[in-house]
Amino acid sequence: MTGEHAASSVTPGEMFPGYRRGSAGYRSLTLALFAAGMTTFAAMYAPQAVLPELATAFGIDAGVVTLAVSATTGLLALAIIPASVLSERFGRTPVMTVSAVSSAVLGLLIPLSPRFELLVLGRALQGIALAGVPAVAMAYLAEEVDHGSIGAAMGRYIAGTTLGGLSGRLITGLALDVMHWRWALEVAAVVALGFTLIFIRSAPPSRRFVPSRIAPLTVARNVLGHLRNPALAALFFLAFLLMGGFVSIYNLVGFRLLGAPFGLPQAVVSLVFCFYLAGTVTSATAGRLADRFGRGQVLVVAVAVTGIGLIGLLSGTLAVLLTGMLLFTGGFFAAHAVASGWVGQRATEHRAEASSLYLFGYYLGSAVLGSGAGVVFAAAGWGGAVGYVGGLLLVAGLIAIILWRSAAGKTVRAVRKPEQP
Repeated sequence: MTGEHAASSVTPGEMFPGYRRGSAGYRSLTLALFAAGMTTFAAMYAPQAVLPELATAFGIDAGVVTLAVSATTGLLALAIIPASVLSERFGRTPVMTVSAVSSAVLGLLIPLSPRFELLVLGRALQGIALAGVPAVAMAYLAEEVDHGSIGAAMGRYIAGTTLGGLSGRLITGLALDVMHWRWALEVAAVVALGFTLIFIRSAPPSRRFVPSRIAPLTVARNVLGHLRNPALAALFFLAFLLMGGFVSIYNLVGFRLLGAPFGLPQAVVSLVFCFYLAGTVTSATAGRLADRFGRGQVLVVAVAVTGIGLIGLLSGTLAVLLTGMLLFTGGFFAAHAVASGWVGQRATEHRAEASSLYLFGYYLGSAVLGSGAGVVFAAAGWGGAVGYVGGLLLVAGLIAIILWRSAAGKTVRAVRKPEQP
């Protein structure tokens, strides 16, 4: 990586049209962001596969043990906007690099925690450290990629997040059969460090970035401006609902499969995270379809598929439940890819703040709604937790339909306007 350049022989963005699909720069940038997604999500969700083991080791219930995930996503949500502000001043890739490296170092230390409280504290600090990657990645991509290629590029980044989430969970889950949960988390931390190095080597310098000094009042005005935009505000809330529901299911599905009536061994339960591969496919596919057919229509279909999958999770038949997990996972990542790409299109200025607000909602949903699901599960079991997530998806579906109709209405008005005298 050669670093950020505040200036070049031309004004940033004046002659550089953005990296287009098929170009060497596009391949390098999407590889770097794929690796960034891998390292972020491997670090963020590695403990999720060992939550039942942590509950046993520390003598706590499902409502408490989910803090090992929620502490990270909650603090990450709070640090998202400050991290994006730093990137406006110091550059996109430097902030992402410091973020990824510091998170990787913390990941190596967290498994050494002697008490659950210290483990949660370490995970909270890791959430702050991680914030720089997701806070900046979407803005970096939106600035540097040609407008017509953003959907596909965003799909690749989201694909990296799905594989990162899969690798972190799968490594720790499978490792439990042959080693202590502490060593399982250490292995996942080493994998995250490896992808951090790939990101550092691959990320191209910014061609359109212009550093600026951002005052707190300026940031507040930019944030309020985005929140006053109804479409952007709806996308931010949609991220809160969808991610909250998604994390809720993945936090608790291990408890469901380990218990009656399934009683599966830990190594087999860990394989359920392979359904993240469905998200790798659907996120990239949904990005391309959104570029071609429109984001609103694809978003509604993706949320509907997520809901259909959720219904399957109520089944006491293993094959039906696993099919539900497949649809639930694939639909969620398709919706996330479309919604996140839509934010970059809707926000024509101050993109870093817009991306940060989307991710603030995304990770706040993971922390708040994910913890809420743990409480519901402890009180009402698996059926109660599925009903809880179903309520979230119902609201998300209504928001997606409103966004679709609003976008369709604007398209019709834009087509008719030139015909008016």
